[in-house]
Amino acid sequence: MTVTLLSPQQEEILALLARHPDGLNSESIRNELSNPPHLRTVQRWLAELAAKRHIAAIGKGKATIYRLLAPIDIRVVSPESEAPGAEETYETYIPLSEEGREIFSQVRRPRGARTPVGYERSFLDAYIPNTTWYLGEMTRKHLHRIGDTGEFEKPAGTYGRAILNRLLIDLSWASSRLEGNTYSRIDTQNLIEFGRYAEGKDAQEAQMILNHKTAIELLLDEAESVGFDTHTFLSLHGLLSENLMPDPDASGRLRSRPVQIGGSVFVPLAVPQLIEECFQDILRKASEIEDPFEQAFFILVHIPYLQPFEDVNKRVSRLGANIPLIKHNLSPLTFIDVPDRAYIDAMLGVYEMNRVELLRDLFVWAYERSTREYVLVSKSLAEPDPIRLRYRLQLHELVADIVRNKRPDILLTIEQFAEKRIDEQNRSAFVEMVQDEIKRLHPGIIARYRLRPAEFAAWQEARKLK
Repeated sequence: MTVTLLSPQQEEILALLARHPDGLNSESIRNELSNPPHLRTVQRWLAELAAKRHIAAIGKGKATIYRLLAPIDIRVVSPESEAPGAEETYETYIPLSEEGREIFSQVRRPRGARTPVGYERSFLDAYIPNTTWYLGEMTRKHLHRIGDTGEFEKPAGTYGRAILNRLLIDLSWASSRLEGNTYSRIDTQNLIEFGRYAEGKDAQEAQMILNHKTAIELLLDEAESVGFDTHTFLSLHGLLSENLMPDPDASGRLRSRPVQIGGSVFVPLAVPQLIEECFQDILRKASEIEDPFEQAFFILVHIPYLQPFEDVNKRVSRLGANIPLIKHNLSPLTFIDVPDRAYIDAMLGVYEMNRVELLRDLFVWAYERSTREYVLVSKSLAEPDPIRLRYRLQLHELVADIVRNKRPDILLTIEQFAEKRIDEQNRSAFVEMVQDEIKRLHPGIIARYRLRPAEFAAWQEARKLK
């Protein structure tokens, strides 16, 4: 028997092939995975397993069948996650309640032993804001205590903007990793800060991370106005799904066709009118909840359960869960170190049992880890530039205008803008700040200004011709 170190995704593939001795093709394998990534990502994992002689690839092209070669003693590692107990199963280091352990034992049964279920409207209907509580009073008090940044009274988004660079990297990386993205944290940092794409990685993985970055910036830039409303959540989906949807027209729209959940016996709602009704009901109830942590958790539960979009539902829920935390200047929930298997099991508990206790246990543990990270970050932060903080939206508007309209005289454009829009005592500092920002523009940060690569390339070309 061979002892090997594999990622959780590779473990799942080998376990799947062990149940199918005649083998499966890559498409069938992808469809059976509990958290299906892009097909090319699955094919890369299969190629790695074949190179290590764990599986055999028989045939060519789309007809290739993959079979398990030999029994394997699997020890799961995730070198980039740096999670505690990387070679342990998560239930040994994430404190689970008795209810959470009960759900864990149920969802870990073979798929064939679990009863198929459909969407239960009563699960949503039974929730009454500020009367029903998924998070108990002691839990909410604990989360408020550890999430307090001391900036509760300041304008919405103040704390999030102060930790902007770290938050963009951590949340973009951790949320993408839960979708099977193989970028490391360093790869993510290089992509976000310097526009450097990791070699040998799928282009869609970079797109996923940059989409997260853009969506997070939207939540921070518009912290006062974003909320639990249709515009915010359709916008989040539009940004997170850009260039990733098989049908581009589905981006930023509620779905009108059935979807399936890989690895689950849950069948989501299929009727478009009912999807619209439930979606609006979720947002209405969320907006009425007074506690920001209960709001965050409610969205983590009900957006994925409804599956209102053709794809990218869990990503929308993870960023949506940060809306009340950003608005109240609480420490963010970054999902750093969250094991993907734990997240999958917790969501299966919601999908198949309408039980939230395992997800609640994971939510509390994940928030405790996030806040420990950000207490250290806050202590190491220099005071944010007050000019940049105050005129952040004006800065973004002006830079976008200069690039999009290929303004020939940049300094004159900045000075004229400042004279009309910036307080007199801050104009010179603002002009200097914008000039510096223009100098440092590169493809990795243009999403900050809602600019597209083609617009940036056209601006660069125009500057060469001057």
